[in-house]
This record gives sequence, structure tokens and C-alpha cells, in this order.
Amino acid sequence: MKKQKLVILGGGESGVGTALLGKAKGYDVFVSDKGKIKENYKEVLIHNEIEWEDEQHSESKILDADVVMKSPGIPDKVALVKQIREKGIPVVSEIEFASKFTNATVVGITGSNGKTTTASLTHHILKQELNVGLAGNIGDSFAKQILEEDFDNYVLEISSFQLDDIKDFKPKIAVITNITPDHLDRYDYKFENYIASKFKIAMNQTKEDYLIYDADDEVITNHLKNNPVQSTLLPFSLTKTIENGAYLKNDNIIITIEKSQIIMPTSNLTLEGKHNVKNAMASSTVAHLLKIRKQTIRESLENFQGVEHRLEEVLKINKVKYINDSKATNVNATYFALESMDAPTVWIVGGVDKGNNYQELFRFVNEKVKAIICLGVDNKKLFEAFGNMVDIIVETEFMSEAVKIAYKVAESGDNVLLSPACASFDLFENYEDRGRQFKNAVRNL
Repeated sequence: MKKQKLVILGGGESGVGTALLGKAKGYDVFVSDKGKIKENYKEVLIHNEIEWEDEQHSESKILDADVVMKSPGIPDKVALVKQIREKGIPVVSEIEFASKFTNATVVGITGSNGKTTTASLTHHILKQELNVGLAGNIGDSFAKQILEEDFDNYVLEISSFQLDDIKDFKPKIAVITNITPDHLDRYDYKFENYIASKFKIAMNQTKEDYLIYDADDEVITNHLKNNPVQSTLLPFSLTKTIENGAYLKNDNIIITIEKSQIIMPTSNLTLEGKHNVKNAMASSTVAHLLKIRKQTIRESLENFQGVEHRLEEVLKINKVKYINDSKATNVNATYFALESMDAPTVWIVGGVDKGNNYQELFRFVNEKVKAIICLGVDNKKLFEAFGNMVDIIVETEFMSEAVKIAYKVAESGDNVLLSPACASFDLFENYEDRGRQFKNAVRNL
């Protein structure tokens, strides 16, 4: 029998992981990347005798595929992707491809914000009692873990781009943390297209499966009203009383699932801020569903260390706190960051704007921000939005300079917050690079 041809577009973590799994499962694999493939990934491909190319796409080879796995970073608008689809060749995401080769219980977590923290926290709780992997948008690829570890359970952080190319993928437990406008450039600037993409996480679920979601999020609740899903619903809320799901009462999280109830105090949560109470609710609900003991859940919530580049305290210098929130790549994430500031704040913001509307930040900027440092190639929109609100607004294209200006402006008791509300690709490789440069600049003060 002739081997099926698997073509992989993009030679990054998900691409190389899929290539390894595909080869192990008997596919004829070809990896093609329009950019340069990083040396460490090239070595893996060469070592495993997988055919690859970079800085080009050989169309004849690609259009000969039986199935194409495209990296989540490649938009559908690309001419080559259109050609592949016109030929009727199925295009899938890594999550879709890999899920066919495991019988594990899958927890899929998506949302505009909070998904990395919620996925990391969920994994942190579950690993105390279960054999569980953490993959998706985070760590080693899902495909590679299925090949090398094959855990009994997986927590997957899944972006809307990864959900776009899903056909049969069905998590046992799906979580939607929240939905706010983000990445609209990839969805024809239509918010409803982005919402529909997030809800694909529940598209194949049945009533035997669960959907955990934020009941305070009107975008989610309205979409569910008009587009009901099959899943068993477990909402969480800070304001409403929830019969099946989780809610907050007298600083306790109360979780009820099919008459079984657990109560968790929030007083000792290591993560601060209202949004983190929600992340804790979502993670605890997953853990309760998977029969983790209450004591384990409580201890795990109290000793979880948080995620790098997400409201991460770097140093205190002259009684000024420096906080790295480089992972805030949209306005809503920055909203949570500014909301949790309890001192006058020097705010470093900017980068590649994804169609941002800064209005929801006005209240916090008026209340808490004393100076704004714009760190991007084009800062016009930031000046228009905030120019009249603060006494000091300056721009720079260098992290080291931004931190030096912040150091001069900040006084004892203030915060310096890097929370860009934008993507990082104009001046940095990615948000991790941006966060690391910030931390290095602070340490070099």
C-alpha cells in the first residue's frame, strides 16, 4: 500500500512535533517553511531522516499531499493555502492531527486572556494525582508528547488559530476563559468570526462532555443563547449564584457538580486579582470533575507560582516595584494588569496594534497612571488616546531606554509596569524576548 503523504507548513515546535509523529505513524512526511527553520529543529529533522526545505515552498510537492498540517501562524489568506484548499486537500491543525493518535482524557482551554495561566494552574493541580501532560500553545508540542510520553491526560492551551482547522477534535472538558476582541486582523475584522472560532472547542462535544465558561462574560453567554451546544454546561461567576458550576460567596469559591460540592477559600491564593479568582475557579472545576481531592486542589492553588511574563514581579529598586507583564498582547490583558495596580504607575505600552480600542483603559489611566512610555515603531494611536490624560508621555524604540526613563520618572512607592497591550513583532522576536529584555534592563539599572 502506498504511504499517505503528509505535508507540514512551518518548521517550528508544532510542525516538527507533527513530523515526528507522522513519520512514526507511517506517513511520508515533507516539511516546508517559507522562513528559516531554526538550527535545533533542522537537526531533529535531519536526525530523523525527514525531508524538509526552508526559505521556499515547492508547490508541486506540497500540492501532491494527502493531508496538510499548517502551523497556526499561517493565515488562510495566503495564496498557497487557498490553492491547497481548492484542490480539496484537507488542511488540519497539529491539535486535530495529533488527537487521532491518543485515547487520553483531554482538557482543552481557550480564551482571549487567562488561558496560559489557567492551563498551567490546571496542570499544576492535576499532576499531584494524575499522569498528565501540558501542551498546545505551551511547552513541547502535543504531537511530540503523544509520541514520546503518551500521558493518560492532557491539558492543552489552544489558540483560536489552532481551533480554526479542527474537524473531529473533541476535548472531554473544554474551558473558555473569556472572549474579547483580539487578532481581528486574522478574522476579516469581524468579531463574530473570532467568537465562532473560539467556540469550535465545543463543536464536537456531546452531553457526556463538559464546557466550563465565564458566566459574567456577555460575549460568551449571548453566543450560547443563540448557538446552543450539546455539552453539559458548568459556568463560573464572581457575581451570580451558580447551581451547577462555580461561584464566589464571602471570599469562598463554591463548586457544585451533580450534587457534589467543594468550598475553597480565596484568602491564600498566590495569584492576585479578580481575573485570577476566575482562573482558579476554572482550574478547580476541572480538577473536581476529574476527582482530585479537595485538599490537593486547595494546596495547589496556594503554592502555584504563576506564569513568566504575566504580572511577574522582577525587582524592587529604591522602593519602586518593576513588573513584567509582556504577555499582555491585547487591551483586555492590560485592563487586568492596570486594574490590579495599587500604586501610582509608570506604564510602558505599545508595539504592533491589532485594531485596539483603548477606551476601556481610560478609567485606570486617569486613576493610576502618572507617566506613559510608548515602546513601538508607530505610537501615533497611543498619543491620540492618552496624550491629554498624563503629564508625561514619551516614545522610544529601545527597551533599555524605556526602563531608564521609567527609573527617572518613578518615585518611592510607585510601580513600573510593562504591559504592552500589543503584539511584539515590530521591535522584538516575541513577547518572551520583550519580557526578558525588560528584566535584563531592570537588573542592569
